[in-house]
Amino acid sequence: MLEIKNVYSGYKGIDVIRDITLSAGRGEVLCIVGPNGCGKTTLLKSIAHILPYRGSILMDSQEVSSFSRKDLAKRIALLGQTSELYFPYSVYDAIALGRYAHARGFLKTLSGEDAELITDTIKKLELYDEKDRMINELSGGQLQRVFLARTLVQNPDLILLDEPTNHLDLKHQVELLRYLVAWAKENNKTVIGVFHDLNLVHHFGDTAAVMGGGKLVAFGRPEAALDGETLRETYGLDIRKFMLESLENWKNTGAR
Repeated sequence: MLEIKNVYSGYKGIDVIRDITLSAGRGEVLCIVGPNGCGKTTLLKSIAHILPYRGSILMDSQEVSSFSRKDLAKRIALLGQTSELYFPYSVYDAIALGRYAHARGFLKTLSGEDAELITDTIKKLELYDEKDRMINELSGGQLQRVFLARTLVQNPDLILLDEPTNHLDLKHQVELLRYLVAWAKENNKTVIGVFHDLNLVHHFGDTAAVMGGGKLVAFGRPEAALDGETLRETYGLDIRKFMLESLENWKNTGAR
């Protein structure tokens, strides 16, 4: 569904990512990991064609740079680390903005099908009781779920998520990722997300891409890509050892 070949991209003529090649299929969740500043966000913005790129990014065999802005909005959704709405919308109205690219007519009125999709998504993300509240009254975790719901009602073929579990407690992190995995599988969609928690990647990812210094270091199944030596060289820390020590602490806690 998505093929990235020898892609370079960056800012002001300076490449942040270099020679990136990877792919993602329909129904697949691809997790991107790596230290801060390695180019993860730049890669997502290149896929969404927010940033210009060199190389090739194909979506269903069509170059992403050839899509119109409206077609891109229908097919690709990007939820960044910091999302903003500049007016005090209600939760319902903020989420409904995700249907704008699909709405018809000069006044962009929503159909009954649109309203049904919006309500269903609001319920699944546990926001129904908040639907009439103004978004500037919400906590950071609630607001993050509002922005995710807006992304989902867009109903794109590809969702790009930049640290989607920001501001969420552990319960909502797990529930959110379970929902995203189910959404991808049931609707034959693709999810690509940037994560820092490697436990979540192991648990929810179909494939993992490890980035370091603007390049792709490893790509494949999480159990293969997140190799202990690869992670140590990429992060400058023996993460596997740290994880095993943490697990041992949990075992000892459970035994008491």
